[in-house]
Amino acid sequence: MRLAVVLALAAGSAAAHAEGKRCIDVQFTPSDKLQIVAWVADASGAYIDTIFITQQTGTFGLGNRPGRFDFNTGPNWPYGRRITTFPVWSHANGQQFPQLIFQNDLDEDPNACFLMGGGTDYPHCGENDLSHPIVNSSLEPHYCRPMTPTEPAWDTGTCATRTVGTDKGVFSNAPAKTGYPPRTDVIQTNGDSSSVAMFKAMNPFDAVSQPTPLAGESSHAPWPVPATLPDGNYVLYVEASKESDFNNAYNASNYPSPPGIFWSEYGVPYRGQPSVIYEVPFTISGSLATATAVDYAGYGDPNGADGNVRPPDATINTSTPGSGAARLELVSDGGDMYRVKVTYNPDVGTSAPTVPSAFTATKVQASTVDLSFVAPGVGDPAQRVSGYEIRVRASSEMTEANFADSMPVTAKVIADDPGHTQTFAVGNLLPETDYWIGVRAYDGCHNAGPVAITHVVTTARVSGSVDACFVATAAYGSVMANDVEVLRRFRDMALATNALGELGVETYYTFGPALAGVIGESDLLRTTARDVLAPIVERVKTFKL
Repeated sequence: MRLAVVLALAAGSAAAHAEGKRCIDVQFTPSDKLQIVAWVADASGAYIDTIFITQQTGTFGLGNRPGRFDFNTGPNWPYGRRITTFPVWSHANGQQFPQLIFQNDLDEDPNACFLMGGGTDYPHCGENDLSHPIVNSSLEPHYCRPMTPTEPAWDTGTCATRTVGTDKGVFSNAPAKTGYPPRTDVIQTNGDSSSVAMFKAMNPFDAVSQPTPLAGESSHAPWPVPATLPDGNYVLYVEASKESDFNNAYNASNYPSPPGIFWSEYGVPYRGQPSVIYEVPFTISGSLATATAVDYAGYGDPNGADGNVRPPDATINTSTPGSGAARLELVSDGGDMYRVKVTYNPDVGTSAPTVPSAFTATKVQASTVDLSFVAPGVGDPAQRVSGYEIRVRASSEMTEANFADSMPVTAKVIADDPGHTQTFAVGNLLPETDYWIGVRAYDGCHNAGPVAITHVVTTARVSGSVDACFVATAAYGSVMANDVEVLRRFRDMALATNALGELGVETYYTFGPALAGVIGESDLLRTTARDVLAPIVERVKTFKL
């Protein structure tokens, strides 16, 4: 029943938006690597609608993942429910989702979990663990495996291995609920719990999820005002969060890594200054109006436990660009200054932009594609559009019908006058893979035009750094798998201490990457490789160092 209500509310909201001719446009300029959510409330602060949310939370489930909230972090880290991201919004939005936990966290028998070093004192499962059984894991389309800060891939911000498996979690039986939605980008496969099949239908925020805005670029969040919403006074809230935004009050000393964590060498503490709130009162009426905010209104709970707004105090930076209350840049607008601006237009035209023409790929590489198109217009005479929505679909054809279900990407495209050539690049792609890339324009009230689509096949992979346990990682799906860790530690503590062992390691590094590339892409070969490695793992476990 709860799911039906959520879907009905989402459908009703979408229908109301389609009818509206009134519009508000929220404008802000973010600093680097922010998570941002914006929502509308009435004059008393009662929630009405979410109009913008960055996709890490809205699509990829950052706030509702298995694992304790204070887990360390790293490049595209896969585990830990980040309830500190938007604590104010998550308590205000009125949604209640079951909390996700690791699948083996439901098991009351510690012997069913991995055992640290073969012992019985430290069952390798539960909220404190980064490694999980392969039978509870599936291929990961978005997140990377956990890494140590010394790994080369850490600085590049890319995944250390192409193929990784993660536990997508299972809904907890506990009565506690959360205001954060689950991720929507996965389809239930072998290793996943039955909960995964419900993720997408449960998440009403995926429709307004957007890629993280580019730092220093003016960003817009238009909202068609529902036809049923009466004139009156309202409030626009923006909550901005940033990992590792440290200062003297919030840092790795005051908020350290949690104790008792297996694989504690992976990741780094992340809990810096909490989320900050910007508040803009505005009026919906028959007149064009603008309202702004320069100062922050307060901040969220550092531990994400409640939705209260703490009043501004000296623990939050106010003058350091990109930090604390200055996470949104201060913008000059005709002599006025703002961090958030709300523009209300009571009469927006209903004609949609035309389709981008001559859309084509100009350069295709293994992981990036450069593209260009001719800018469309909106209205008669044609005027410049407000912006573009760009999405990517892998391995299956994109159409106008499934465009909205395809993956949105961040790309820098500053709207130009109709007829001018626009260019952008899409990165983080896989080699030798079919991709369909679509782009459509929208006006100041987010009325969208037709989609232009082009098809590309990325080139062959480029040789480079690979994970040190590449064959085992490809076989098990993750370097964090318990048996992979056994092999890795044997390599570091035994093989690397003598000349014969060093020769074996060097030979493995020479032939391993190409083999891992083949194994990692075949479920059959992965299963066969695990069978081959099993007796080796058992022998290594008995080796006395």
